[in-house]
Amino acid sequence: MSLEKILAISGKPGLYELKTQTRNGFVAESLSDGKKISVSLRHNVSLLSEIAIYTNTEEIPLAEVLEKVKAKENGAATSVNHKESKAVLADYFEEVLPDYDQDRVYPSDIKKVIQWYNLLHSKGMTDFTAEASNEEE
Repeated sequence: MSLEKILAISGKPGLYELKTQTRNGFVAESLSDGKKISVSLRHNVSLLSEIAIYTNTEEIPLAEVLEKVKAKENGAATSVNHKESKAVLADYFEEVLPDYDQDRVYPSDIKKVIQWYNLLHSKGMTDFTAEASNEEE
């Protein structure tokens, strides 16, 4: 499954898969519990394929960051929980992405990346670079 169909909806926990479009929004299915919700166009929705993480030199697409987490963990779930202290999360993220911009990447952003990776991993969605190479073609 492509990250282009995976959504983060502001005000709603977890990630959602885009199912179908409606006249005034769309229907999305929660990856965590499988419940379908109707989302209006008023909600702030982000596609995971459009999210990037700031570094000191450029912005790295989320797919590449998730691939780096996967490489660090040898394809397994993360060794840290997203509920760890800010210092533990920052140390972990620095191992994954050493040059991330510490002024613009907040602890809440790191929590989301770890939480999203673990959720996607639990659903068997671990091929993050395939979508990136398809986009380039």
